[in-house]
Amino acid sequence: MAIEKLEQLVNGGAASAAPPLGPALGPMKVNIGEVIKAINEKTAAFKGMQVPIVIEVNTETKEFEITVGTPPASALIKKEANIQKGSGSPKGQKVADLKIEQIIKISQMKDDDLLGKTAQKRVKEIIGTCVSMGVLVEGVDAVDACKLVDEGKFDDKILSGKTELSADELKELDVEKKKFEEEMKVKKAAWEIEAQELANQFKKLGDYRKAAMAAKIPEEVFKNFGPKE
Repeated sequence: MAIEKLEQLVNGGAASAAPPLGPALGPMKVNIGEVIKAINEKTAAFKGMQVPIVIEVNTETKEFEITVGTPPASALIKKEANIQKGSGSPKGQKVADLKIEQIIKISQMKDDDLLGKTAQKRVKEIIGTCVSMGVLVEGVDAVDACKLVDEGKFDDKILSGKTELSADELKELDVEKKKFEEEMKVKKAAWEIEAQELANQFKKLGDYRKAAMAAKIPEEVFKNFGPKE
């Protein structure tokens, strides 16, 4: 019995027979429609994200098996927070706030990839990713949220595997998201003014960059105002 293996990156819940997947499956002589249907069923939870999959086909019986990987924790965090990207300056610029239930959900989705031996440690691994993305957890800095996990504050929810949010909690998160967006507009405007002022002071790119970084202006902002090399 020979097994052929195909590794692909697909859109969660929205794979199709279009290239590159369809043409890659063609030589395997499997029912492409059935394979696509199975892929979409298995990846439905990752709608809107790129998902790695492995398709193994028995060349004699044409039976197939699909193994689904999971997107990076950062991609799952962005989906839960409904944001396009993390913060360019995570210490001073926060872009979202997640409930512990959302963190638990992500830790469960990434279970096989995490190193923690306990549910609490796996939750802390996901919170650790929030630190570098500028995402709060339960309204506090992610570093402080890790301490709360250590203190057992979330044990009941973590051990029960609670991942669902109430309608009120979802509404609260939506209000917070809009608040973060407004705050970001104000901060960005202030950074742009400061970056322009620094660009007027420093004519050498190296000096300008040092001054902008010292002022804690995110690079994605100050790179648009400095002198050319």
